[in-house]
Parts: sequence; C-alpha cells; structure tokens
Amino acid sequence: MLKNPISITALASISALGDHWEKVWPVYQTHRHYLSEINIDGQSVWAAVLPESIKLEIDKIREADAKYEHLDDTVLYALYTARKALKQAGWQKGCDFGINIGSSRGATHLFEKYHKLYLEEGRASTLTSPTTTLGNISSWVAHDLKARGPEISHSVTCSTALHAMLNAVAWIQSGMTEKFLVGGSEAPLTPFTIAQMQALKIYTRNTGPYPCRALDLEKNQNTMVLGEGAGAACLEKGEKANALALIEGIGFATEPLEHSVSISADAQCFQDSMKKALGDIGIDEVDAVVMHAPGTVKGDLSEYKAIEKVFEGRLPYLTTNKWKVGHTFGASGLLSVEMAVLMMQKQQGISTPFFKNKPRQEFNKVLVNAVGFGGNAVSILLKCLG
Repeated sequence: MLKNPISITALASISALGDHWEKVWPVYQTHRHYLSEINIDGQSVWAAVLPESIKLEIDKIREADAKYEHLDDTVLYALYTARKALKQAGWQKGCDFGINIGSSRGATHLFEKYHKLYLEEGRASTLTSPTTTLGNISSWVAHDLKARGPEISHSVTCSTALHAMLNAVAWIQSGMTEKFLVGGSEAPLTPFTIAQMQALKIYTRNTGPYPCRALDLEKNQNTMVLGEGAGAACLEKGEKANALALIEGIGFATEPLEHSVSISADAQCFQDSMKKALGDIGIDEVDAVVMHAPGTVKGDLSEYKAIEKVFEGRLPYLTTNKWKVGHTFGASGLLSVEMAVLMMQKQQGISTPFFKNKPRQEFNKVLVNAVGFGGNAVSILLKCLG
C-alpha cells in the first residue's frame, strides 16, 4: 500500500472504440469486437484501427503547426490524449508537472519509411534521428503543453504505460513533484511490426466470429491482434475532490526467463507483482482484475494460474479488453486502467464472450495487470472514491 494516496484526476484515451467515455462505456457493454481486416503489404490481417473521426483530429494537429508535420503517429496520438487529459484535470499549460509517456515500438511508421529510403538510395533523411528517437514522445508533449517538470520517455514493451505510472508514483511520493502526466502511445500497424508478431507465431489466423479470443482459456491457437491507440492520465498527490479513482497499491516484478518471449507456466512475475500491490490488503477486498491477457494460449493461461494462486482459488471478477480493441502494446496498460475506472464509476462489470464470472454486487477495488517481453510485470491496485 502507498504511504500517501495518489489521485487519478483525468483519463483520456483513443482506440478503436473511440475517444469519449460516453461512447466507450456503451460499447463495452456489448460483445461486439472492433477489429477489422486491413491490407498490409498485400496481405489481409486483423487489426484494431482508430476511427476515421479520430484520424481527422490527428491530421488537424499535424496541419496546425509546421513543426508537427514530420512527427510520427505515436507522438501525435500522445499529443491528442495529453491535451484531453490536461483539460479534464483542469491543469494549465506552463504549470509544474512531470511527463512520462512511453511506447513499446516507438516511431514505427517513420523508422520503416526512413530505413526503406536508406536501403533504396543509400542515404538518411535529415530528420531521421530526431523524429525516431524514443525520447521525442514526452519531449514533444512537454513542448506542446509548456510543462516545466521532468520529461521522461521509456519502453518496457507491453507494460510501458503502467511503468510510467510506477515512475510517477515514485516521484510524487518522494516529494519532488506533486503532479505527473503519464501514459503510453502506439501506432504499430506497419508491415515490419506485423511481420515480427507473425514470426513469433502469436498473431491470429482465426477465421471465427472473434479474431482475438483473449481470456478464452480453452483455445488451442494463439489469437493476438494488434491495435493502435494511446492513453494519458493525470496523477496528483493526495485525495482530490475531482479524483476518478485512487492508486492504493503498486507492484512490479521481473522473473528469470527460460525463453526470451515467454513467462513461466504460472507467471511468477505476476504473482509477485500482485502480492506487492496488495500489501496487507485482504484478497477478498479485491472485486476485479483487469488482466493483461494478450490472446495467446500461454500468456492468458499463465496469468490466470497466477491469479488463482494469489487469490487462493477465490477468484475476483476477471476481464480484459484485448478481444475488443486489440493489443496496443505500450498503451494497453492505460486502456486497462480506464476500463477498471469505468467499472468502478458505473459499478458494473465489463464481461468477455469467453470467460463466465459470478455476478458481483460492487466494484470498489480493482487490480490492473500488464506484462511485457522479458517478464516485466506491473500490477496497480485502484480504489473507488464512492
């Protein structure tokens, strides 16, 4: 448990579901997925694509300032969600707040574009380095919002966004700052990125009604689907009147790996991170777990087994959103946090088509999980203010 409470005073996101809670919540109440078939280098693949209305808003950012014209989508997605989060929290531009926004893959579109140019013409574009360095995500957001605090970018693969929250909590708890903007941004729908996932044999080839079967514990093939999106949250020291939820506990763990892309059969890293996040809190106090559950056979099952062990067989409500919005890599943790906060705000579960939960009367404490290649697990325990 944290020594002092930290409030989440704003949450903003973009995904295949949209960019407004009023739209996202009703969508979560259905068992319709938002994955579509797209053409990547002549092959048809499943993906979760941003709605055209959001892409038009992203284009407006790009066109409004000449400096933004050559930025990668990962940066522009981060700018869009950061602006929304700042407005929602009531923070002013130019204030003292830190920024920590990361990405798993980084500037995927520009990397591939500039590398292709180099292979074809034997030269690099002038803007190659400054627009593809990972640090340009938080630095451009800081420039856009005129923030005067620390600006940090990082990649911890799929647990990136939750690691940003961990880092912000550490800064706030230390007394070095009182506010932090955190998040993750990902634009992974590129030929090389898709090819990398296919090479790992984890990308879906499912032809059924649900291309991604995240949290289907009986599936016999991997069904991960990539999605583009971003999420941003404003964290503040203390219990604020406008808080959407409180961060009550944080946990993290990295386990020694037998293979570079897998975790143990019962996800020891998740067991450790969840126990740290819970601290002295009784397991019966946790009403739900928003799982990482990427839609792979081993990934989903190992996390489930870890939850079974930590909760001693008395399972809380289990859910995930990747079957609906795809796996947004570094942004996925923030989308899971948003899902958890929505359940607490509405006092209603968000189910999947595959896993049957026992009905819950209330959602007051929800645990959110994320893990990336290398077994970097993070668990965040959120508490409802109601």
